[in-house]
Amino acid sequence: MIVLKSAAELGKMRAAGRIVAEILSQLEGLIKPGITSGELDRFAEKECLRQGAKPAFKGYGGFPYTLCTSPNDRVVHGFPDGRPLVEGEILSIDFGVLYQGYYGDAAVTVPVGRIDAETTRLVEATRDSLRQAIEKAVPGGRLSDISHAVQSWVEPRGFSVVREFVGHGIGRQLHEAPQLPNFGAPGQGPRLKPGMTLAIEPMINAGSPGVKILEDGWTAVTQDGKRSAHFEHTVAITEHGPEILTRV
Repeated sequence: MIVLKSAAELGKMRAAGRIVAEILSQLEGLIKPGITSGELDRFAEKECLRQGAKPAFKGYGGFPYTLCTSPNDRVVHGFPDGRPLVEGEILSIDFGVLYQGYYGDAAVTVPVGRIDAETTRLVEATRDSLRQAIEKAVPGGRLSDISHAVQSWVEPRGFSVVREFVGHGIGRQLHEAPQLPNFGAPGQGPRLKPGMTLAIEPMINAGSPGVKILEDGWTAVTQDGKRSAHFEHTVAITEHGPEILTRV
């Protein structure tokens, strides 16, 4: 069942989303050659607790960290570690909080120093596909209009959509109905209504769409070893159109 949020609930989700956005912005500023994803994880947890929020991912299904950090060919759910980041890499960070009983969830892919032209194209296409998808989050539309917007943006640019991981509803639970793929024909699925809150999150590969899970049981990597990018916002559907809740 898709849960529609009241004005009061949306207010609490805005507060949660603001914390997510502020911490992600701080993390982006810290990413440079030489820093480790483990350091970023410790910073995020400390800042999260300082703001009175709980890390959404730590302990969720047994996940052991505050951040999902996924460099280069890692798609999602990567573990923070002690390896220094290197110039020319990219790092995807997925981060969420629980605040006043409601969740916020967002992701960014950040260059480590200067990156090559093809990786820049991948990151920009993924970020832009999220923007295209959010524009379709309007009352009266269909859920798959959002999905189709991602696929129809990235595939003509030579990139592929990950099938195994999808966006989702969000609110009192980190993962609520409905599931939201990043591919599919438009005009299908539930009608979009004011009060729906969705975590829209394109995961886009430079090569083929296939992924595999590493031995840790969490980290998803591209099957062909090519790079992947990930962007996400928590979005509310309102009478006036989409509202991005995870934005400063």
